[in-house]
Amino acid sequence: MVALGESAVLADLRADVRRARCVTHVESVAARVGQRSPWPDWVDPVLRGRWVAAGIDEPWTHQAAAAEAAHAGHSVVLATGTASGKSLGYLMPVLSRLLAEPSARAIYLAPTKALAHDQLRAVRALRLSVRAATFDGDTPPAERDWVRAHAGLVLTNPDMLHRGILPRHRQWAQFLRGLRFVVIDECHGYRGVFGAHVAAVIRRLRRICARYGAKPVFLLASATVSDPGTSAGRLTGLDVQVVDVDGAPRGPMDFVLYEPPLLWTGPPRTNTPTSDTPTSDDDTHRGDGGTQGEGENGAPVRRSATAEAADLLADLVAQGVRTLVFVRSRRSAEVVAVGARRALGLVEADLADRIAAYRAGYLPEERRELERALRAGELLGVAATSALELGVDISGLDATVTAGFPGTLASLWQQAGRAGRDGRRSLAVLVARDDPLDTYLVHHPEAVFGRPVEASVFDPDNPYVLGPHLECAAAELPLADGDLELFGPAAPRVVDDLVRRGRLRRRPTGWYWTQRTRPDVDIRGTGGPPVRIVEASTGRLLGTVDAAASHSSVHHGAVYLHQGSSYVVDELDLDESVAFVHEESPAWTTIAREHTDIRVVASTRERILPAVAVHLGVVEVTSQVVGFQRRIVATGEVLGQEPLDLPPRQLRTRGVWYTVTDELLADAAVTPTEVPGAVHAAEHAAIGLLPLFATCDRWDIGGVSTDLHPDTGRTSVFVYDGHAGGAGFAERGFLRFGEWLAATRDAVRACECPAGCPSCVQSPKCGNGNEPLDKAAAGRLLTAITALIS
Repeated sequence: MVALGESAVLADLRADVRRARCVTHVESVAARVGQRSPWPDWVDPVLRGRWVAAGIDEPWTHQAAAAEAAHAGHSVVLATGTASGKSLGYLMPVLSRLLAEPSARAIYLAPTKALAHDQLRAVRALRLSVRAATFDGDTPPAERDWVRAHAGLVLTNPDMLHRGILPRHRQWAQFLRGLRFVVIDECHGYRGVFGAHVAAVIRRLRRICARYGAKPVFLLASATVSDPGTSAGRLTGLDVQVVDVDGAPRGPMDFVLYEPPLLWTGPPRTNTPTSDTPTSDDDTHRGDGGTQGEGENGAPVRRSATAEAADLLADLVAQGVRTLVFVRSRRSAEVVAVGARRALGLVEADLADRIAAYRAGYLPEERRELERALRAGELLGVAATSALELGVDISGLDATVTAGFPGTLASLWQQAGRAGRDGRRSLAVLVARDDPLDTYLVHHPEAVFGRPVEASVFDPDNPYVLGPHLECAAAELPLADGDLELFGPAAPRVVDDLVRRGRLRRRPTGWYWTQRTRPDVDIRGTGGPPVRIVEASTGRLLGTVDAAASHSSVHHGAVYLHQGSSYVVDELDLDESVAFVHEESPAWTTIAREHTDIRVVASTRERILPAVAVHLGVVEVTSQVVGFQRRIVATGEVLGQEPLDLPPRQLRTRGVWYTVTDELLADAAVTPTEVPGAVHAAEHAAIGLLPLFATCDRWDIGGVSTDLHPDTGRTSVFVYDGHAGGAGFAERGFLRFGEWLAATRDAVRACECPAGCPSCVQSPKCGNGNEPLDKAAAGRLLTAITALIS
């Protein structure tokens, strides 16, 4: 194992001529000196002794401040950087109370099972008399009975609280009666529709606790976010104190912005590669004759972020640098791990065996073993989804590579902070995808390093979320008039609608659930039970995929990756929620194609100008996966496409849209034949840049554009939330419309491609195969619009 010297790994990175051209910016993040605070007098002496023995002589100032607030009975949010020791801040009051009061109880909520199990290990390592246990989907039935009866600290997740605890609150009566603290860890991750669901679950918990005479204090831990008090208050429905001055030390970091090379396209040639041609022996992007790396409609493409990240991972591991690569999808985790292992296998087979993928969809025993091997240092490199972005304690990491902007600056800094947790110099690399936002960020470092992180965006009053949770609440205990205030100002209107639809029945004592079975509410928004991935020849269960993603990820002919092996889907049975696959290793991947129509239901807010109108409102979206493309993995080159026959899906949500007059189009020199391509390109670019202004990912949102929409009577561009009822993203776009469209205009103008590419106006999820697109006309249209609204 090598130690990271003063920018030693960065120097090696820059020594590679090809890679040096890919580095667009290096930010040196300075080290920070820590500030200590004395142990509070009320901390249990045994507990304090355990921490001192572990090397914690005194807490950091933010840990002590949060602990003091919670001990005094105030709900508090601790919003400090990654590896700042937030767990000590909430464990001080929680464990001290549990040790002092045998009947006291506490709940710890984590967004992932991995984080809850990691926290359990940390608590048990203190060797206290506190009985702590996890309670999640992996907990055996017999063990669940013991947890209910005996555990003082239950570590679980919002899903289990929603499905396994609140509906059975009478079995948990003794536990809930003694509930003193609720810890909500990594609360910045509760955003969008999932955040709204969790907010409703927390309100249901508070209601049930009050019925048993308990009023727990809430302790929330968050990465550094904008306005953490507002987000925490919206999540819990309580006034929450904020502790956001970080007193922990931090080692220095080299943060690299990195853009993969442009794959050369053009006629055969034999001359020396230019600056646009990577100098590499990689067969996937050699400029040694013929047309290489041609994307849709002949557009140039860059080498994929996953392929580049796999090479970086292999090189870093070969140097003994413990590295964690963050990717956007389960498939990408497998692709990066396989690519890195293949590269290392050519030079040192033993190192190849020390690289693995980590993602959701693995069986519980697989995940636990990977976590153990990573902590023990048996694995040198791991390609992971955001499951390892959170606070799982993995010490000794030297570097992180983020393959594609993760959607928010908060997540980016959270991922980068996974390395250097012992105070040594670390390396963080953001590898840009061929995407408008990624391209914008790596060429505008001030957008990464010169601005505050985002606020968590979610709407607890979303009626599509609130309604089902009011049904759950009524099924748990009849709703009383006083309960509605707890659920917010929208609750009375939603309850009236539930009564009208026969879901609730009004009685003098309150509202009652009318059905024999409990309400079935999916708080992850996956759209139904997970689809099982089954190997047809053996019946072996490989994993699962969310129902909402099944149409596009495990359709007939799709390529599915699991633990380094590649499978092709033979059949997707939607009725039985199962996809049958066979093992095969094709040279391509698959990308689904979707057709979308949109209808305006209501415009709730608008800004009307003479030639441009901007609206926020309710829309109904009908979408259908109609086919899929086969593409070479490393280059994105399209090999062909096939049709699919899958049922359409409908979504009522919130959208932001703008309309323009024919006069504005004429003033922008956009001819009638150019209009479809202009608005289509403008729509794609706007979707790509919205995450810069709203806490979302481009896969959280969708869009439609048309030269004449029947509901508006004008040329129109729509961008909508991809979740029922809306997630707050479209609203952010409406509120910051001028800034959003100006950044979109700048991104289109700045891209060096001649006619449109994935870095500006092409979209990886376009249902029309990125046709028609007119980059030049889109630039003129966006310039004309922004001149009016600035």
